[in-house]
Amino acid sequence: MILDTNALSAMADGEAAIAVVLRQQKRIALPVIVLGEFRYGIAQSRHRNDYEEWLTRTLPLVDVLSVIEQTTEHYSAICVNLRRAGKPIPTNDIWIASLAREHGLPILSKDGHFDDVAGVKRVSW
Repeated sequence: MILDTNALSAMADGEAAIAVVLRQQKRIALPVIVLGEFRYGIAQSRHRNDYEEWLTRTLPLVDVLSVIEQTTEHYSAICVNLRRAGKPIPTNDIWIASLAREHGLPILSKDGHFDDVAGVKRVSW
């Protein structure tokens, strides 16, 4: 399962409902895009040190997914399909969806716009 930024934040905040979902997963993956968004958020947080320590402990437990050439093929196809459907979504979320399609993993997210991406399954908590 791929974590979206809101899922990673909920995990960092210790939300019980997300812990239930994550315990059922064989693989937890974190797109490098989500890692960047999360680090940007904690850089502005008054709890920065706590979140940075949590992230340092958590990163060895997840697979960090990088964008590669194959990812760009999914990105292009998703962009075209969403544009034709008149359902644009944020660029970073297209990259996250591209990694989900590439790796055949569902996305754990509260963002319903992932439901508009063909070949991607969204799970909420």
